[in-house]
Amino acid sequence: MPTSLRIATFNLENLDDKPRKKPTLAQRIAVMRPQLLRLNADILCLQEVNGQEETGQPRRLLALEQLLDGTPYANYDRVATTLQDGSQVFDERNLVILSRFEIVTSEQFKHRDAPPPSYRKVTALPPRTEADRVTWERPILHAQIRLPSDRVLDVLNVHLKSKLPASIDGQKVSTYTWKTASGWAEGFFLSSMKRVGQALEARIFIDRLFDADESALIAVCGDFNAEIDEVPLQAICGEVENTGNAQLVPRVLVPCDRSIPVSSRYTLFHRGRGKMLDHILLSRQLLADYQGAEIHNELLHDESGAFAREKQYPESDHAPILAKFEMP
Repeated sequence: MPTSLRIATFNLENLDDKPRKKPTLAQRIAVMRPQLLRLNADILCLQEVNGQEETGQPRRLLALEQLLDGTPYANYDRVATTLQDGSQVFDERNLVILSRFEIVTSEQFKHRDAPPPSYRKVTALPPRTEADRVTWERPILHAQIRLPSDRVLDVLNVHLKSKLPASIDGQKVSTYTWKTASGWAEGFFLSSMKRVGQALEARIFIDRLFDADESALIAVCGDFNAEIDEVPLQAICGEVENTGNAQLVPRVLVPCDRSIPVSSRYTLFHRGRGKMLDHILLSRQLLADYQGAEIHNELLHDESGAFAREKQYPESDHAPILAKFEMP
């Protein structure tokens, strides 16, 4: 008999438990726990999970533990991003993979295969004479999960750089106000460089997985901050139309949101327009067992409107996406 498999990804948008913060964690849990239960995921990739500190203890994901308490996810295998020495999680925007099935191995990497490029800012004030290293903030989290069929699934959890412009010295009046349009443009260019650099590093790692096994089961999940026709997605998917090499067909990754009607294909609202920024990309071998996808976006608010009024909602700005499979 085939076994069902449900893989989901969800950006929780800075899940935290800060005192006097509105909305409170309790208010967020009341809204978001039902969302997680509705997903009923066997494998769940989360982004933007903040860490919390207790006196004498390493930083841990205490807010996430409260969110998962009383749900099946509380007993899942779990891996998360940590500081380089592995001593504790990051203060903000951790990646987490939860699995009903055994997580055999896990790792995180950043600038392992794609060293930081050098760039000299041209609109900085005072003017720069030397180049700086352009680094991206978040690593990529990889886990190998043993499925009931005894096959191994490679899961990558990614959170690519947002589209917010990177900071340029001397070009900001305030947090969201720029002195010049050229300063904003250069900040946007740097942000794009980081996002594509992360995508490149992910694709290099994926090709290494295919080098070891061209029939590998691979799912790349997360917040890509890019739509399907933008460079970061194109770079990771490796479509033959771009490479021009038919021998690379087995290595193409397929966004499962392509099977969702265009009218429902969005995970975020911005200025009245739906944007598909969160994705689950599948290798062809995994696509053979694919049955369909869902985006739980019925109650999404317009995040740009919340920004304009400096109002935060208890739910995330992002909708979760779920891919369903029937595994032999």
